[in-house]
Amino acid sequence: MSADPVWLACAAMVGLTAAVAVRMYVERLGEMRQRRIAPQSLASSADAARQLTQTRAADNFRNLFEVPVLFYAWCVAVAVTGGSTPALLAAAWAFVALRALHSLIHLSYNRVVHRFAAYLAGTLLLFAMWVAILPRLL
Repeated sequence: MSADPVWLACAAMVGLTAAVAVRMYVERLGEMRQRRIAPQSLASSADAARQLTQTRAADNFRNLFEVPVLFYAWCVAVAVTGGSTPALLAAAWAFVALRALHSLIHLSYNRVVHRFAAYLAGTLLLFAMWVAILPRLL
């Protein structure tokens, strides 16, 4: 029995999250070194918000644990309830692409209207993906 191809889209989402995490740590540690900020002075997110100026990667990293959590659950549901279809796989990869676009915008020029469009498109797509597999779950 071979693994369901939906896991590749799931793994791509994990890869995106890992890439943003690396960027976040590189930026955060670099800023702490450059500005001589003691690690203990950033013990809470409120402390970090007051002292750090480079927060986009951290903001994006946190965001990757909001709506994408529903994508991970969807992948599990697809894999255990009959597997992927070409349409479900296309939707999964489209969601990953929209999340990657959202991260790219967020971590680069950060135009909120563009970022929100990618976020909204991905979120609406994900809700439609859940509707599509709902009959399998009932």
